[in-house]
Amino acid sequence: SSGIKFNSPEKENSFYCGYSPERINPGDDKYSINSIIKVTSGCNKKVSKWIDKFYGSFINAGTFNVSSIRVAEAAKIIENTQRDINIALINELAILFKKMGINTQEVLDAADSKWNFQKYLPGLVGGHCIGVDPYYLAFKAKEIGYETKLISAGRSINDYMHQYLFEQIILHTKNRSNNIKTEEVLLLGLSYKSNTGDVRNSQLVDLVKNIKKREMKITIVDPQVNKEEVFKKTGLVSLSSIPKNKKYTLIVFALKHKEFNKITKVSLSRISDSNTIIFDLTNTFSGKGIINF
Repeated sequence: SSGIKFNSPEKENSFYCGYSPERINPGDDKYSINSIIKVTSGCNKKVSKWIDKFYGSFINAGTFNVSSIRVAEAAKIIENTQRDINIALINELAILFKKMGINTQEVLDAADSKWNFQKYLPGLVGGHCIGVDPYYLAFKAKEIGYETKLISAGRSINDYMHQYLFEQIILHTKNRSNNIKTEEVLLLGLSYKSNTGDVRNSQLVDLVKNIKKREMKITIVDPQVNKEEVFKKTGLVSLSSIPKNKKYTLIVFALKHKEFNKITKVSLSRISDSNTIIFDLTNTFSGKGIINF
């Protein structure tokens, strides 16, 4: 609309574009922006060189310059898509092993003793990168007449996991020896991953909605989330700490926020009774009354 030409050989009345995809791991203290190699690109060689030099001036880890913006974005998308597919494989195996009566964590630990095994853990996939980028790729593929099979299958499995968790919760509560009239649920963590307050595309929000439909009483504890945003999404108030002098019949230990580091089996026992079921999605605890993914 400005009338200025993009990537024109004429320097006057022209503009140019460079691009470096985001490579940030929220909640990760080890890998910050300065310690992650930056992929750089531009609309032509001269611009690409300028962009690469610009990022290279302050990124300690260095840069990786590619031939085009398309290549840079494709690299970004497959970084997240690869992780999505790997997690989907482990999630499917976790479902299978549970049906077979095999401990998934023990299987993964054993397999990890091989030098080239890539260890991933089962869990809920959310956020605005891993849970989104594969859809962009699948959409583009469809647009040019190609149907992605593995990518779409991985997304389907990972999108199902909050429903699977809810089904497991209903199954275990129904199988209790003592019938409980109203479940008192404690959810420890609501954001899409540990040590971040981002609730975008969090499958734990979907879990809360399913629990509410069952008319269970639910308490959300997440010290990192925005309370107003949580209320908009769930209609519930999020607390910063676990209420004292209250017992719960169902506890979902969903995330390993740093604020939860002091949570132990003993501290959980203080807010539990003999009928309490604990779903530990973080694989921190094991034993009687504790269910892992």
